Amino acid sequence: MIIKRQLTEWAFKQEHDTRWRQATVPGTIHTDLIDHQLIHDPFYGEEEKHVQWVDKVNWVYQTTLDVDKDLLGNDHIKLVFHGLDTYTDIAINGQSVYKTENMFRRYTMDVKKYLHQGENTLQVTFESPINRDIMKPLTTGVNYPADNDDSQLGGVGQHKLSVFARKAPYHYGWDWGPRFVTSGIWKPVELVAYSVAKIEDVYVNQKEVSEEYAQLLISIEIEASRSMSVDCLLQYGDIRKHITCDLQKGTNHLEVPVNLTHPRLWWSRGLGEAYRYNVQVSVSRNKQVIDTTTFKHGIRKVALVRDHDEHGQTFYLKLNDVPVFCKGANHIPNDSFIPRVTKERYEHEINSAVEANMNMLRVWGGGIYEQDIFYELCDEKGLLVWQDFMFACSMYPGDPSFLENVRQEAIDQTKRLRRYASVVLWCGNNEIDVAWAEFEENAGWGWKQKYSDTVRKQLWLDYKNLFHGVLAEVTSNVVPNEPYWPSSPLADLTHDKEQHALGVKTSGDVHYWDVWHGKQPFEAYNENVGRFMSEYGFQSFPSIETIKTFAEPSAYDISSDVMSHHQKNGAGNQLIKTYMDKYLPEPKDFESFLYMSQVLQAEGIQHAIEAHRRNKPYCMGTLYWQMNDCWPVASWSSIDYFGRWKALHYQVKESFKDVLVSIEEKNEQLNIFIVSDVLTSQSLTLSVSLLDLAGQVMKHHQSEVDVAKNMSQCVQTINLSELLGDMPRDTVVLKVELGNKENVVDVKKHYFVSTKQLSLEPADISVQRDETNHCFNISTTAFAKSIELKSEEAGYFSMNYFDLLPGETVNVQFFKRNQLTPELPEVTIRSLIDTI
Repeated sequence: MIIKRQLTEWAFKQEHDTRWRQATVPGTIHTDLIDHQLIHDPFYGEEEKHVQWVDKVNWVYQTTLDVDKDLLGNDHIKLVFHGLDTYTDIAINGQSVYKTENMFRRYTMDVKKYLHQGENTLQVTFESPINRDIMKPLTTGVNYPADNDDSQLGGVGQHKLSVFARKAPYHYGWDWGPRFVTSGIWKPVELVAYSVAKIEDVYVNQKEVSEEYAQLLISIEIEASRSMSVDCLLQYGDIRKHITCDLQKGTNHLEVPVNLTHPRLWWSRGLGEAYRYNVQVSVSRNKQVIDTTTFKHGIRKVALVRDHDEHGQTFYLKLNDVPVFCKGANHIPNDSFIPRVTKERYEHEINSAVEANMNMLRVWGGGIYEQDIFYELCDEKGLLVWQDFMFACSMYPGDPSFLENVRQEAIDQTKRLRRYASVVLWCGNNEIDVAWAEFEENAGWGWKQKYSDTVRKQLWLDYKNLFHGVLAEVTSNVVPNEPYWPSSPLADLTHDKEQHALGVKTSGDVHYWDVWHGKQPFEAYNENVGRFMSEYGFQSFPSIETIKTFAEPSAYDISSDVMSHHQKNGAGNQLIKTYMDKYLPEPKDFESFLYMSQVLQAEGIQHAIEAHRRNKPYCMGTLYWQMNDCWPVASWSSIDYFGRWKALHYQVKESFKDVLVSIEEKNEQLNIFIVSDVLTSQSLTLSVSLLDLAGQVMKHHQSEVDVAKNMSQCVQTINLSELLGDMPRDTVVLKVELGNKENVVDVKKHYFVSTKQLSLEPADISVQRDETNHCFNISTTAFAKSIELKSEEAGYFSMNYFDLLPGETVNVQFFKRNQLTPELPEVTIRSLIDTI
C-alpha cells in the first residue's frame, strides 16, 4: 500500500529573522510577502523597482512531519519535491540531507533514516540566486551575452547572472516582462511511503502507427524494496494484459507489447477527433493491489519533414501521414509568479486558442516547461505543442557540472511530457544560433566580436556540446517518436554559413522581425515568407480596464513614467505611434490611442498570417508572437494579463479559419485566394461585389469554385483599373463571400487605401438584443470601421472589431469566460470614427 501525503502547511522567514509567517505552498517568496503586506503589489506603478532586494537575501521555509509508528514501519519514506526554485539546502531535524540547483528538476530522496517517531522538522533554505552566482562572471572569466537580463535594474551592473542558474530566464527580465528573480517551493511536495513496490513511470512507445495498425511497446518502471514476484495488470482501452514478473530490489523495467487494428488516432483541431485511450497499470501481490496509475493516451505519428524541393528544403509537420499547416502563437508563462496560474486561467487560454481556430502553441524557451494541466488541456482540445527547452537569447556555460545538470533536467522533463500526444516537436533553444552566427563574421547580434578568439571558440564548443550533443542525445533516447530541432530559427544543421536563419531563407524556420524592430511597413510581410514562420509580431496596449490596475489617471500618457515602465521594449511606444501615424487617423485622447493601437496590431498581423497561408504549401506554419502576458503591459500579446481578448485575437480567429478567403493586392491586380486546411475538397459559391461605403452595389459577380483539400489556390484575378475605373479609391470596398446554401464559410472586405485614408462619417450603430437566439443583432446607418463591443462581464464575443456597411446585419454572441454557452450581458459600442 502506497501512502501519499501532500505537504501544504508551511511557514517562512528571512534567514536571520526569528519570526515565522504562514506560507502558501506551492508558491513563491514574492507572493508570500505580498500576502503579508510586506511588499506592495509589484505590478502596480513602478513598484518593481522597490522589490529588487528580495532576490538578494536567503529565505527559509519550514514544515512539521508527523511520523507515526505505522508510517515509520515502511521500507521507504521518500520526499518528492516536484519543483524547487532554485538553490536549496534541504534539512530534516537540523541535518542537511540534500542540495538542489535546478528549478526544472523533480527531486526524490529517501529520508527514512533521518526521521523518528513523532514530530520532525523539514526545512528548505533558499539561497539567494543573485548571491550564489554573482562571482561567476569573474571566476569563469566570461560575462556571457544575455541581452534581456535586466541586470541594471537588479542592481548587479553588467553581470548577466541568468545564464548560470537553471531557472526560468524571464525571471531576470525580458522585453515584455519585469524582473522578479523568485525563490520558493513552486510545485507540490509529497511524502511517499511504501514497503513493497511502486510504479515510477509508464511510457507508451509508439513503434508503428497507421490507420490500419498500431504497434505499441509499453514500458513500465517499477521500484521494488526487495526481490519478489508480482502480478501486473495493463489495460489499454479494451485490451487487458496480465503479466507475472519477478522483481529485483531496486529499479525494474517491464516491457509489454500492445497491438491494435484500426486504432482511433489522435488528431489536431480541425483534422479530426483528439481521441485518447484510457490507460491503467496496476501492480498486485498476493491479490492485493500495491500501486496503480491511470492516464489518457493518444495514438499518433508525427514527423518533421525536411525534403529537398525546387525551392530549397521543406519544413513542416506530418501528423498521421497528413501534412499539417500549423496555425497558432508563441506561449509565455501566464504570470511572473507561476503558482498563481490557476486551472481556470489555463482553461481560458487553451479555450481561447481553440476558439481562435489555432492548432499549435509554441512553449517558448525563456519561460518554463509548463504545468501538466497545460498539456492535458492541449491533448484534450487537439492543440499541437512545439516544446522548447528552457534556453533563450543567451550563450550558456559548458562545464561538466552544468551539462550534467541540464542532462538530468532534460531527462526529467522529456519523461514527464512524453505521454502527451500534443507534444510533437522539441527545440533546443530560442534564437541562439542566429544571435551568435558562428559562420558569418559580420552577422548576428554582435556577441562574438566582444570576445577573444580563445573565448569565442570555447563558447561555440560549449554551445555545440549542449544543443547538438546533450539535448539531441536525450531526445533521441527518451522521446524517439518526436523530432528534435536544435535552435529556432535555424536554416539547416550544415555546420557552415548555410546553417543560420539570417533573413528569410528557403529552408528551416524563420523569426521575421523586419516589421517592428526593422521598421518595415506591414506590406513587407507579403514579400518575406519562409518555410515556417515561427515568430513575428507587432505590439499594442491593453484596454483601459487593464491600465487602471497599475496606473492612476494622472499617468494616462504613453510617455509618463508609469506607462514607460510598463513598456519593456525600449522603443516600443514610439514604434506604435510611428506605425499608427502611417496607417490610422490621429486618436483624440489616451483611451482612443489604446483602442487604436489594438486595431493597428490586428491589421498588421492579418497581413502576415494571410501572406503565410496564401503561400501554402511552400510555407507550412505561422506562429505569431505572442499569445499571452505575464503581467499587465504593452506587448505583442493577443490576450492581455487578465485574459481580455485584444482586437488581434478576434482577427486571428478570422485569419485562422480552416477555409479562408484571402485577397492580395499586387501590381495593380487583386488575387483572390481560397486556402483550405481541411481534408476534403468542396464545391462552393464565390460572390464578389464592389460596393460604395453607403452599401450600394456597384458591380457583382458570382461563380462556382472547386476548393481543393489541404491547399491554397488563387481562384480569381481582377485588374484594378477595369474594376474601379475612375471611382475614388477611398469610397469603395470589395466584398468577397464564400459559401453554399447552408452557410457562409468566409467573408472578406478589401479596401483600396489605408484605414487612415478611408472616407468615414458618424454612424448610428444599432444593437438589438435577441434573447431567443442569445445574440445581438448589429446594424449601422453609415459605414463603421472596427466596431468594438465591450462588456464588464469576463468573456469574449463571437466576433469583434469588425467593419459594417449600411444594409448589413451581423449576429454576435457573447461567451462567459470558460463557459461555452452564450448569454447577453450589457454592452457598450464604438467604432473608429468615435476615437478621432
